Amino acid sequence: MKKKQQQQHPGSGADSWPHGAPLGGAPPGLGSWKRRVSLLPLLRFSLRDYGFCMATLLVFCLGSLFYQLGGGPPRFLLDLRQYLGNSTYLDDHGPPPSKALPFPSQVVYNRVGKCGSRTVVLLLRILSEKHGFNLVTSDIHNKTRLTKNEQMELIKNISTAEQPYLFTRHVHFLNFSRFGGDQPVYINIIRDPVNRFLSNYFFRRFGDWRGEQNHMIRTPSMRQEERYLDINECILENYPECSNPRLFYIIPYFCGQHPRCREPGEWALERAKLNVNENFLLVGILEELEDVLLLLERFLPHYFKGVLSIYKDPEHRKLGNMTVTVKKTVPSPEAVQILYQRMRYEYEFYHYVKEQFHLLKRKFGLKSRVSHPVLRPQFFIPTPLETEEPIDDEEQDDEKWLEDIYKR
Repeated sequence: MKKKQQQQHPGSGADSWPHGAPLGGAPPGLGSWKRRVSLLPLLRFSLRDYGFCMATLLVFCLGSLFYQLGGGPPRFLLDLRQYLGNSTYLDDHGPPPSKALPFPSQVVYNRVGKCGSRTVVLLLRILSEKHGFNLVTSDIHNKTRLTKNEQMELIKNISTAEQPYLFTRHVHFLNFSRFGGDQPVYINIIRDPVNRFLSNYFFRRFGDWRGEQNHMIRTPSMRQEERYLDINECILENYPECSNPRLFYIIPYFCGQHPRCREPGEWALERAKLNVNENFLLVGILEELEDVLLLLERFLPHYFKGVLSIYKDPEHRKLGNMTVTVKKTVPSPEAVQILYQRMRYEYEFYHYVKEQFHLLKRKFGLKSRVSHPVLRPQFFIPTPLETEEPIDDEEQDDEKWLEDIYKR
């Protein structure tokens, strides 16, 4: 009997199923079970491999995100491609581009008042003769906001200028593409908003050292009680000159010609930021003017090559110091605190631009030339820079003075 059972179940015995029969009832045929057993290691390997792949993908995605947030390709290169031409497949996969930056033939410097423009315009007059580009200026200095027809006319006049040109004027941002024109490269410089306001406040009353030497009175039509109005009284008593919308000054130069660009608020602020990112090649900080000039020389060598050596020339520095505003005083801390609150949108924009400027400097290996200041009150107003007071006031035509200086 035993012998017969052994013949019926040749696979039975102590070594045939060491872990008992497989689940599901009677053991299947030996060949089928071996195939099932051989699949188990493969299945375990596939799950482990799948988990490894998913973990690797997660690490890659996180790394890519941190790379984009913390650095990535320089924003300047992406912007420059947008200004000068659309990206194509050949651009991205063709031969490596030339190390020399493209040469934009249309540049607009819509200079902000009391933010270094007199110094820069004087430099541009010298550079235009040296490098042979067309420096286009305007005889209008007191009209920054334009009607639609005025915008069309100005854009037409600028676009038909002989190229390469650099156009400069106190004017709020113009969207050339809106009127069918080619969008030029924009550049600009801004400064600490409170310092800009104080510089303008005293300049309108007393001018600069040129007027002092020539015994000239700035703004002759201004009443004496207004001319000698104490800055603290102006701020604390909420005079129109020291309150909004007069204090909302820098942002409209970047927001544009839309009526809402002149209303202090988030809408104008965000639109100004967007235009800085999409239409401005460089927005510098006056407090770091030498680095601004160095980057302009790097980005636009056909216009600004050698600008730093000219700027540092003793004769030029002596002329630049003549434009420093006279009789400037510092308001009380209480008055400055009020100014800061009234100009909160201006400061948010200023700090945004400053961060972008410092990021750009780091990408090109530039270290800040500004020494670390000692601890100061929150609203401390630094003393004026020797070269920080260039042309500003939109109410006066200073081009004649620049021409006289240049001819010397």
